[in-house]
Amino acid sequence: MMSKLKTIVWPKVILFGDSITQFSFQPNGWGADIANRLARKCDVVNRGLSGYNSRWAKIVLPRLISSHSSDTDINNNNVAAVTVFFGANDCSLEDKNPQQHIPLQEYSENLKEIIRLLALAGVSADRVIFITPPPLHEPAWEKECILKGCPLNRHNSVAGQYAQACVQAAGQCGTDVLDLWTLMQKDGQDYTVYLSDGLHLSEKGNQFVAQHLWGLLESRVAHLPFILPYWGDVDAKSPDSSLLCDQ
Repeated sequence: MMSKLKTIVWPKVILFGDSITQFSFQPNGWGADIANRLARKCDVVNRGLSGYNSRWAKIVLPRLISSHSSDTDINNNNVAAVTVFFGANDCSLEDKNPQQHIPLQEYSENLKEIIRLLALAGVSADRVIFITPPPLHEPAWEKECILKGCPLNRHNSVAGQYAQACVQAAGQCGTDVLDLWTLMQKDGQDYTVYLSDGLHLSEKGNQFVAQHLWGLLESRVAHLPFILPYWGDVDAKSPDSSLLCDQ
């Protein structure tokens, strides 16, 4: 009688965020870049939710990740890392965009609550990477707002306050953080090349995020083995002996 084959468990990296995460699997997107780097080692799972803020994120998170195998498709046993990338909607101006605006202090508390919820699911803070909102190019984004029939609803200086709050929350929670708002404007560089419409990422912006995120992510996945044998190592005369053995 054949013994039951052991199912291969593919580790997962979860990308949790707003539209900047949701769109990251598009061609040349930062999520697609990370997924390509981790092929045959890890599944990169896109849980980007366009338009969402940190308040909504903490509400839906328990439905996305579980502390045990259940009807959710992600559990703590196979999570190698989680990126948490909110703030670009939270920092909307309250009087111009009350639907998405979240007060600064609440934004900080929401990030900490997300860490608490992940910890309850068995995902420790050292497996989490916060990502701050990127800078905002107001003239370009104002054009987008006008096309939608509304006034400019975000300011770069306010995005910077939320980025700072994200960095501080990361320090308090013991997580790493990728401070895009600061890095993209470092040394007075032209950060507008990183943005497609003043808010969302251009191709260069996606490359920027992928490069800097990999610098933080690599150490968390470096130990993961290459899943299933290299084709040249498969015994052609007895492939079962190569392909059905435990790794």
